[in-house]
Amino acid sequence: MLRLVVMAVAVVGLMSCSQSAPPERAGEVERMSDSKAEVSRIATFGAGCFWCVEAVLEQVDGVLSVTSGYMGGDVENPTYNAVCTGATGHAEVVQVTFDPDVLSYEALLEWFWKLHDPTTLNRQGGDRGTQYRSAIFYHDDAQRAAAIASKEKKDASGAFADPIVTEITAASTFYKAEVKHQDYYRLNKNENPYCPAVIAPKLEKLGLKK
Repeated sequence: MLRLVVMAVAVVGLMSCSQSAPPERAGEVERMSDSKAEVSRIATFGAGCFWCVEAVLEQVDGVLSVTSGYMGGDVENPTYNAVCTGATGHAEVVQVTFDPDVLSYEALLEWFWKLHDPTTLNRQGGDRGTQYRSAIFYHDDAQRAAAIASKEKKDASGAFADPIVTEITAASTFYKAEVKHQDYYRLNKNENPYCPAVIAPKLEKLGLKK
């Protein structure tokens, strides 16, 4: 299902899919300077449209890079169009490389909770389908424990009116999305009506640069 945008203008110009890039294994850290590679960690989140999540997290201090992709399905080398049908089982995700000396995993989880609604099953706003599910894909036991504890704390605090439905699952193969989906908001904010209608208000709400 293509993204739905509740707005007066028609959403036009959504780009068609190209061939997906070769898969990357979950747990691999992007190569950068040796000093950064030694201390960097990765986290993988599904929180609706990956264009939205990327636009938020790339502005967070301590985040070194954000890569949009797919995880959690049972089809190899999925394309954007295939994932959008919901038939592949994948979620749209972002894989975040971060510096734990600047940004802890627990602090990154706080951003995860506030950048989307974790109480709506398989839906974020007008984006509907299992590909938009709320999910934390953990890469080790420490991340799993931190994710469970953070979720329980949020539920107990009454931060949300409804129970959290976020899936907490072991990371599997990460498939990097097509090149046109990387840095999507920054490159398309004036081209695709979805950006000013959905992504810009989210950034403004979080006090981030539009």
